[in-house]
Amino acid sequence: MALTAFAANSLLCRMALGESAMDAASFSTVRLASGAATLLLIFRLSPRQRTATAAGDWLSATMLFSYMVTFSFAYISLSAGTGALILFGMVQATMLLWALRTGERPHLMEWGGLTLALGGLVYLVFPGLAAPSPGGASLMAVAGISWGVYSLRGRGSHRALADTTFNFMRALPLALVVSLVALRHSHLSLRGILLASLSGALASGLGYTCWYAALRHLTATRAAVVQLTVPVLAALGGIVFLAEEVSLRLALSMALILGGVALATAAHRQPVPVKV
Repeated sequence: MALTAFAANSLLCRMALGESAMDAASFSTVRLASGAATLLLIFRLSPRQRTATAAGDWLSATMLFSYMVTFSFAYISLSAGTGALILFGMVQATMLLWALRTGERPHLMEWGGLTLALGGLVYLVFPGLAAPSPGGASLMAVAGISWGVYSLRGRGSHRALADTTFNFMRALPLALVVSLVALRHSHLSLRGILLASLSGALASGLGYTCWYAALRHLTATRAAVVQLTVPVLAALGGIVFLAEEVSLRLALSMALILGGVALATAAHRQPVPVKV
């Protein structure tokens, strides 16, 4: 569910920013605001959550904010293929380096699966690769690192809904500051607001809650590897919802990525507790 939500986010962001339906700062703010509102409503209506006061933390919220804002601004100057490669490359590097630093030792099959899946990702996005602008590449690299850190911190979450809700609420004021700074460049449309709201309430708010719930049962290595399925799901979504072309390249890259993820997750190893 979480990975499907991530792919939906990719499509919604592409539709809003790629079609100039909304500027990047406003998109990030509406996305966070709609996500925070939806999660807070669910949180307050949930009997199991009513006794909770606050959860999450400022570091996780800052990483969430950093990911959303830099991701949106990066795609102004990056192609979809180049952006995806930089983003997922930095996510993998961040999470795998932390796993190794904390004593997690991936199985040989996990390394093989990761290599195969990364190869499939490169093959998938290769036609869209272009020399990136330094600014856009730097922003996307920050987005990847931020998401990697946010995911690693989620491995210690025991209250996925509460933690995600309060992380969104803490991140919202930071996004509002960015929108105020970029106010003269703001551009809003009804379509853009709708896309950003769907991205925030469903694909981000509920999707990230599912992700935090799943992370407790994944090693850092597997959490990194399974995210490589997102470009495949996004490509399939593009075919279904955006009438994009089905190609042999997509079929082959899908086989490589999914095969690599299956190989990595088939390695039977006990998760190593990671303190973040």
